[in-house]
Amino acid sequence: MDFDSPHLPRRTFLRGAAGVAVAGGAGLLLAKAAEAQTAPRIYSCAEWGARPPADALTTLDHPANRILIHHIASANSTDYSLAHAFQVARDDQHDHMDNNGWSDTGQHFTVSRGGYRLEGRHGSLDALRGRTTMIQGAHCPGQNTNAIGIENEGTYTSVEPPEAQWASLVVFCAYICRQYGISPDEIKGHRDFYNTECPGDRLYAKLPQLRDEVRASM
Repeated sequence: MDFDSPHLPRRTFLRGAAGVAVAGGAGLLLAKAAEAQTAPRIYSCAEWGARPPADALTTLDHPANRILIHHIASANSTDYSLAHAFQVARDDQHDHMDNNGWSDTGQHFTVSRGGYRLEGRHGSLDALRGRTTMIQGAHCPGQNTNAIGIENEGTYTSVEPPEAQWASLVVFCAYICRQYGISPDEIKGHRDFYNTECPGDRLYAKLPQLRDEVRASM
């Protein structure tokens, strides 16, 4: 419809413009609703009771282009509760700040053995939702300005992660790939870029499967 036409009655014009505005608004709401439905539940730093960062964190003016998979190298707990997941996040932050001397949790996100997803480094969740920036991490030298680090609770040198954790990790990686436009081929392990056993032989061996499952779910 040509809204600049001199032959269009004013009342018709106003009705038409209002209809387009309503339709546009409805489309925006539907788009936001669809995005909300595809976004997995991620618990923020505030929700699990994080300490404030010791120093100001750096927001980088570009999206991430890679995901790095880690394991915490912690006990393979059979407590799969949300309360336990929160405690894991707090313990990890204490270790990174008090023992490593870092400003905050080193990785951007954590996945508990019960499958709960948690923000690690402050600001990472907002950056992920915004899609255009990322928080500089401290999870792998040479990768902290471009890769999203995901710690997985547990030690996976001789056992595989439990199904709930694995399924949650697949969903989470797919969401991160969609948000940042990352190819599933860029889901890598910590040891690919650093001399470490992380993320453990058994979890590392599953990374091709992780890439395939993420690709299939996108």
